[in-house]
Amino acid sequence: MTSTLPRVRDRVAPPVRSRFAAALRRGLWWGVLSLTGGVERRGRLPRGGCVVVANHSSHADTAALLAALDARHTPAIGAAADYWFASPWRRRICRRLAAGFPVRRSGGGMDDLLSMADELRSGRAVVLFPEGTRGRDGELGSFHRGALVLAGQAGVPVVPVGIAGTDRLLPKHGRLRSALVRVSIGDPLPSAVTPKEARDAVVALHSRTVAEPLRDSAARRRVASVVTSRRGVPLAFVWALAEALSWPLMPELLLGAVCVAVPRVALKMSLGALAGSLAGGLLALQLASAGVQLPAPLTTDRMRAEVRGELALEGASAVRHQPWNGIPFKVYGAEAGRAGVPALDWLGASTAARGSRTLTLGLGFAAFGLLMRRHRRHYGRCLILLGGGFTVGLSLIVHGWS
Repeated sequence: MTSTLPRVRDRVAPPVRSRFAAALRRGLWWGVLSLTGGVERRGRLPRGGCVVVANHSSHADTAALLAALDARHTPAIGAAADYWFASPWRRRICRRLAAGFPVRRSGGGMDDLLSMADELRSGRAVVLFPEGTRGRDGELGSFHRGALVLAGQAGVPVVPVGIAGTDRLLPKHGRLRSALVRVSIGDPLPSAVTPKEARDAVVALHSRTVAEPLRDSAARRRVASVVTSRRGVPLAFVWALAEALSWPLMPELLLGAVCVAVPRVALKMSLGALAGSLAGGLLALQLASAGVQLPAPLTTDRMRAEVRGELALEGASAVRHQPWNGIPFKVYGAEAGRAGVPALDWLGASTAARGSRTLTLGLGFAAFGLLMRRHRRHYGRCLILLGGGFTVGLSLIVHGWS
């Protein structure tokens, strides 16, 4: 039977020492946690090497510590050998993304820890979870002695750290959610500290490190309740269809409001808006070819003349200019109908043009919404800025084409 424990050379090989690599890891995990609610740090590690002991309730604890601890300490994370080093791909992920080193949980674990003594003496921080496994319900289990023995062997202090919010961000056996993560770094403890004293220090830090839920706005909650219901996609479809016929407010305004509020609906709302826009464009073409002239507010004769010239030169492919020149899509649809552009040619060309714009903007708004999750209480202000920006932009476009 093949053993799942790492080979000897895996256990004793030193982790990556480069401060540059540590800085990259810190930037990576800071960016990831910023998208999921943010990370805050209180306190700093002392100069020189130290053994960091922290509470452990989630796999996100490692990401939180790597994002919070200074890269100059090139932190190394003790990881369960029977899990994170049981296969080549897990071992690779653990080493490269978390600077992990294996610690056996049954036989040989103390040797694995003591192999890091030279790293500590050189000024590195070794991060350990003395509980040995993830806890439940915020309760800390008893601490094993390994971290303290390592600190004593290397002659470095033990630094307690309290982590809060990771159990809400990524619960044990749960799914990823938004949460603000806080990391509190305590004062160094002497290397002769007992497991109970170290645990008490971490408990005290953890109890003071409040895991705050992200504050929300009533406006965002109302928007979220609509777009996550069965009415969300039909709303996007109808809005875009109406805009392609006569309605003056482009569907990207709706996408901006809903994708910032609920980033996870960005793709389906964007596709719903795209489908409505294409259906409206085809309908506008058919109506115009039959001699029906619909109202077209906030459009100008110069816009229509420009579109007629483009259609005469390029046919249906002229619609590729629409995402960039500010002329409403309804002008292209109506003028294409009057010019006798074949419906299938129009559908293919408008799918490419409208699809690139609608999906790009929808996903862009979603990315902004992810970055703003920590500040979702300001969603109402975002709506005001979005509406104001749209009004100014539309005014400039109409004035420019007058």
